[in-house]
Amino acid sequence: MSYFRAIPRLPSLMRLFSREDRWLILINADPDAMASALALRRILSRRVHEAVIAKVNAVTRPDNLAMIRYARIHMEDFSPDLPGRFSRLALVDSQPGHHALFRKLPFTLVIDHHPLESPVEAEYCDIRPEYGATSTLLTEYLYNLGVRPGKLLATALQFGIKTDTASFERHFSDVDLRAFRHLSRYADQAMLLRIARSAFHRRWLGLLARACAGMYSIKSGQYAFVGEVDNPDILVVVADFLMQVYEIRWVAVAGVYGETVVIIFRSDGVSRDVGRFAAQISAGIGSGGGHKVMARAEFSLSVTEGADAEMFIWRRLNVPLKAARGASPQSPPPGQDVA
Repeated sequence: MSYFRAIPRLPSLMRLFSREDRWLILINADPDAMASALALRRILSRRVHEAVIAKVNAVTRPDNLAMIRYARIHMEDFSPDLPGRFSRLALVDSQPGHHALFRKLPFTLVIDHHPLESPVEAEYCDIRPEYGATSTLLTEYLYNLGVRPGKLLATALQFGIKTDTASFERHFSDVDLRAFRHLSRYADQAMLLRIARSAFHRRWLGLLARACAGMYSIKSGQYAFVGEVDNPDILVVVADFLMQVYEIRWVAVAGVYGETVVIIFRSDGVSRDVGRFAAQISAGIGSGGGHKVMARAEFSLSVTEGADAEMFIWRRLNVPLKAARGASPQSPPPGQDVA
């Protein structure tokens, strides 16, 4: 049995590559997308005239920035006139329907691991939702083509798999494990660890301190309000950090981004289904939902009608718990348990 599956359509993919063509690889940049784009660019090298990676989003998360720095990833920013400079367009780790900027572009190639939402029109399309990461798919392509990934590419692909499978704690398949193991022969494990540990910007430390010092206990969970943030990513980082505390079984971390209140939920998956909880607390005022272990809720700051946002959110979080017992929530002082 082969280490990876054979790819029967590989010859038809190779026929798409011409030395006269200039390829643009578009991504919505995150670790899996960036690593997949690097791998596709490696495949295209020496087969086409030029291959360029472009992103449609700003990269702000510290681990993503660390990946760009250490893996030496160069990406152009998307502009409306950019596709016209290229003869072929590729899309990895996404589908045309996933982003407004992708929808009207004539893609030649689409490779992705997300579920197929609508028919994709492309000369070559490989979408495999059973895979945990598109980086796994591209590792298979490299293997089938006999391409040995260099240190930087192998490390990037490992981080793409690690991120999209949440270190194999989320949906993954056996092939994801095989790809990660295969890449470990070539990757720099010290570099991988340094990228993975880049969780904070220095300016975020004050918000983390505020979250730790000002938590409210809500039965087995915790609620922390950090105030105004310049990027909601900090809320995700704080929530993930707090879930490393033994006594915390679920957490809600809230902040105000512009005129929007954002609440990030994390759970051990046993104490509380935070996806359902996020939908409950945002019902009628905004949007919310997710999975048992991670979720998000958002609503306009105007919903608070001038009330203190921190306590408005606390009351909203407490309503589903109290409603089940027929009681009306009252505001406790910060740090006091909710009975």
